[in-house]
This record gives sequence, structure tokens and C-alpha cells, in this order.
Amino acid sequence: MMRNFLFISLVAATAAAAEIPVAKVADDAKTIDRVAAASKRDMPHDLLKRIVNDDIELLRGHRSDGTYEYAGFERFESGRNTQSYSVQPRDEKLEIRGSFVYRLQIESPSRRMVVTKNRKIYLDRAELEYIPVDRGATQKTQSVKIDTWIEPGQSKTIDFDAIAKQATVRVFARADKASGYGNLVLSLIQARVFDNNDSPYADAVASAKAILRALDHDDVPSIRAMAIRMYNDLAPSAGPAPKSVEVTAKSSVDPEIYTELQAIEDLLTGTEAERRQGLDRLHQLVRKLRAQPH
Repeated sequence: MMRNFLFISLVAATAAAAEIPVAKVADDAKTIDRVAAASKRDMPHDLLKRIVNDDIELLRGHRSDGTYEYAGFERFESGRNTQSYSVQPRDEKLEIRGSFVYRLQIESPSRRMVVTKNRKIYLDRAELEYIPVDRGATQKTQSVKIDTWIEPGQSKTIDFDAIAKQATVRVFARADKASGYGNLVLSLIQARVFDNNDSPYADAVASAKAILRALDHDDVPSIRAMAIRMYNDLAPSAGPAPKSVEVTAKSSVDPEIYTELQAIEDLLTGTEAERRQGLDRLHQLVRKLRAQPH
């Protein structure tokens, strides 16, 4: 019985693992190269960006619960879920929900309307119920005593002990009886996705991000160079690689090295994790060049 149970659990875990359609993403890279080569002033930027963003999600190993096999979440804002409330001079419970959040921000706007000044509100406590992003984590409850008045124009932040995959937050507050009702704004700050450096698709993801940046500047040579690199990373045995993009570097510079330097340059202008990856690739390139015979 135990052996059968372990076998079934292993099968279920394997089925739950994200399947990466590498061949599809490689084909997308080849298509992006062809579209960029054929485009003049009619490059479909939005369409190409949607394709690239979808491919990045696939290469990260997107799971059904919103987490990733080859990426995680970090405490940098990527967006926020915001709701406004009218708080009366009685005990009230304000509730807000969010996904992949790490911070609660409580803000009292300076004004309730265009010309009407807002009024102070008493904040008693906040209760945070959430499931951490760590796999297998159980629901946690975090209770924070605030016990203070928040004046118009002021704000207060409360950090979650762990980044939450799903969160429900309740803030207990009341307006001043002498002043009347006031307005309050609650925001759940969403965490940013970062890519694991040890992912088997780290280089392809870096190339895809470089394509997005190149699309913003209509940099066709970089788009094509990164698309070709992405294709070669994902489909090394899928037949002849697309023809390399012609570059303007001096003839003494190997086109492959020039393409690698372009990728490193793009990484060094990205996030902190991408900059670290760019430095690693730069060191690898330097070591490779040193090892070559002169």
C-alpha cells in the first residue's frame, strides 16, 4: 500500500510540473526574426510583444497556481490593487484581496472631493490572512496593532512576513465622531517576478527580454540578433540556424562575439538579477577569449 501511495504521489507531482514547449518558443523566435527582417515602418510591435511575453511565461514554467518552476517573486513593486473606502464614525471593517503581494499601504487622501478636505481616521489594527508563495506552505495569519490616528495626506505601510500567493486583508478603523466620515485608500503592493539564474532557459529568457527592449527603440538589428540567439539556445539540433544578422562591427570582430556583447549590454541595463547574469556572461566571454590562440 505504501509503495503504491508513493508511486501515485510521484506520478501526480510529475504531472503537476510545468511542461515547457521549447520547440514552439524556438519557432516563435524564428518567426520574430523573419517579421523583423521583412518589416519597414509597419512592424507589429504590440503583436510581437505579446508573443515574446507569452514565451517568457512559458520558459519560466508557469504553473496553474500562478507560481513558476524557474522564476520567483521579489519585494519590488510591479503593480498594485487599490480600493477606496468611506469610513463612518463607527467601528468598520475594510477588506481587500490580492495575489502575489508583499505590502499593505494605508493612505488618507488630502481631499475627499475636489475642494472638500478629508478628515482624520482612527486605525485600530490590521489582520492579514495569506498563503505564502513557497510550495506546500499553509495559510498564515498576521495581526498588526496600529492604534493611531491617520491625518489627511499621511500614509502607513505594513509588510507581510512572507510574499503572499493569495491574501485577504482586513483593516479595522473608524472616523472621528466630531468631524464626520472620512476617506481611506487601501493598496496591496504586488511583487515582481525574477528569473532564476540556474534555469536551463536563462539565456533564452534574457534574449527575449532584450527583444522587448529593442522593440521599444525599433532596433531591428538587435531584435534579429536576439531572436537568432534565442532560437539557437532552444533548438540547437532543429536543423540549420537562421542566417546571422549582418553587423556593422569591424571585420576583425567575430559576429558571434559581437552578438554576445550585445546580449551582455542589454542585460547590464536591466534588473539587478539581469545585471548579475550579464556580468557572469561577460566573465565567461573574457575567459573564452583568453583561452583562444593569438
